[in-house]
Amino acid sequence: MSIDDALFQQVKQLHKTLNYHAHRYYVLDDPEIPDSDYDKLFRQLDALEQQHPELVTPDSPTQRVGGRVLDFFSKVTHQMPMLSLSNAFNADEIKDFAKRIDDVLDHENFSLVAEPKLDGLAVSLRYEQGILVQAATRGDGSTGEDVTQNVRTIHSIPLHLSGVDYPQVLEVRGEIFMPKKGFARLNEKQIEKGEKPFANPRNAAAGSLRQLDSKIAAARPLDMFCYGIGVIEQAGNKSLTNSHSENLQQLEIWGFAISPEVKHCTDWQECIAYYQSILDRRADLPYEIDGVVYKVDRIAQQQKAGFIARAPRWAIAHKFPAEEAMTRLLAIDIQVGRTGALTPVARLEPVFVGGVTVTNATLHNQSEIDRKDVRIGDSVIVRRAGDVIPEVVRPVLSKRLQTAESYTMPDHCPVCGSLAERVNNEAKSRCTGGLYCPAQRKEAIKHFASRKAMDIEGLGNKLVEQLVDVGLIDTIADLYHLTAVQLVSMERMADKSADKLLNSIEKSKQTTLAHFLYALGIREVGEATALALANYYKTLELISQTNKEDLQKVADIGPVAAHNIATFFSQPHNQEVLEKLLAAGIHWPEVMTKAADELPLDGEIIVLTGTLSQIKRNEAKALLIELGANVSGSVSKKTTMLIAGEKAGSKLKKAQELNIKVLDEAQLMDLFESA
Repeated sequence: MSIDDALFQQVKQLHKTLNYHAHRYYVLDDPEIPDSDYDKLFRQLDALEQQHPELVTPDSPTQRVGGRVLDFFSKVTHQMPMLSLSNAFNADEIKDFAKRIDDVLDHENFSLVAEPKLDGLAVSLRYEQGILVQAATRGDGSTGEDVTQNVRTIHSIPLHLSGVDYPQVLEVRGEIFMPKKGFARLNEKQIEKGEKPFANPRNAAAGSLRQLDSKIAAARPLDMFCYGIGVIEQAGNKSLTNSHSENLQQLEIWGFAISPEVKHCTDWQECIAYYQSILDRRADLPYEIDGVVYKVDRIAQQQKAGFIARAPRWAIAHKFPAEEAMTRLLAIDIQVGRTGALTPVARLEPVFVGGVTVTNATLHNQSEIDRKDVRIGDSVIVRRAGDVIPEVVRPVLSKRLQTAESYTMPDHCPVCGSLAERVNNEAKSRCTGGLYCPAQRKEAIKHFASRKAMDIEGLGNKLVEQLVDVGLIDTIADLYHLTAVQLVSMERMADKSADKLLNSIEKSKQTTLAHFLYALGIREVGEATALALANYYKTLELISQTNKEDLQKVADIGPVAAHNIATFFSQPHNQEVLEKLLAAGIHWPEVMTKAADELPLDGEIIVLTGTLSQIKRNEAKALLIELGANVSGSVSKKTTMLIAGEKAGSKLKKAQELNIKVLDEAQLMDLFESA
């Protein structure tokens, strides 16, 4: 064998190996080797082709990266037209479709294949001798555009068919789409670059497939599912004329991706059940669909049924209710959530979309309003996908009124009047009147009464909601003025339960400064931070009078937490509630400075990483602080100890590189027990 033959066989084997592993990764989602091993094989092939350009073939895995920039897309006339489908919108129309098939087949038994109708771009792929030679868009059904260079970059599309038993010429029909996760990542990159994000995955897929520079298409997360075949020449040993379902199975064998949602149905009722199942799961599917398609399974029966106008009689699309519609944005209302987050909500002229009448839609936050440039009075496109809350997608700029002004979120809470602000470039504005704001009242009380806060036994979530709903509690301070008469009037609350709850409320008055601080529900102040605050300042008065610069001197308190703490105590409404709580008798023992021998971890700088199974991370953090440690969030040369739970990652690696002492969870629990 000459050296040229040896090189040829080596390259051929690399093709085979790389195609095999790409198929397992992109089509089967079941890789056998790590990415690094695949990359080594790819670089090996690329190097050989660089040295010997004559070895480069159209089906080489290296041809997926894109390269040649086109001036325009040439036209392709479809040898077999890519027809559209008739549409149905309800069960009665599907029943009528089945009856028409039954009549035209002279009442022969027939079955149907149901599959998702992907919301992407239909394409035709032509293979000669098993090699992809041309890819074309559907276009008008008769003529499309040659997008071969871009289609080559899609990893789920084989450049060379698997096996040997395939037709001399095979045309495969399918839908190119962009998965939801890939679409989200692409739009994030678009926004980072200051470019306009795509409106939806379909537009993103279409725009990517029609790039004249195939390197741009190669960088886009495109995928494809096959749904049928077109032209076949010299099929040879393998018949592709029995049934549609068998053809799909054969296409899988040849290396194509087929939707896992394809289902064989014996009658139209099963089709309706399939439709409802897919509709219920639509939001959870990894790709967008806009309906389902039903096809007569047997090819001979398809041929007997024939065609009507520009659509096959043997297939029909069962469309989902429209998900987008245009209406007018009448006003922007502000809703205050249970955590104080201010959310702008578009009040709309009623419009039927996604199967329901929509009058409100989320606008998310100020950044989204700015990005979409949505203004009161605009005509807007509203989207509702499945059971997802409707949202405003974009304004229709051609219909914008000249008087429309940009919208700015209010700087005060519309419910309680407290300051509303965005901290550290957070997306949401938040009300700072946590203890006072009626919108946050129920959650504030539930948190205040929880076991790790004031530990008021018997004050469950349902009872809190009842007490607030009937007006017996406005703020957490009102808990300490409840009477037995008031409590027994509540649903499922007897004398004994009322007495027990009142005793628990009375008992909660004796607490600790750390528990009280945690109970106030200040954002970013968990158990460990509350304990650090109490140990550092020792009195509530000092904490409430300090500023955010001084607060950052406390271990584990950064600028965001410091800002939240200082803002909380600066609000007159919150101070009013605090005064009422103290007047009701809440008290705690003086916080004493512990001697060094009472703080076995004094001077230690400890980092927690990984998953802990025996104790919650916040609890472990609080205990470490109580024992004198300074708990940090990152590993540095100053770190003296790392606690590594399961699946510890880069922090553990860095600690080992710096020769920092590492304890596992069992050793941590032993440390707590001995201390």
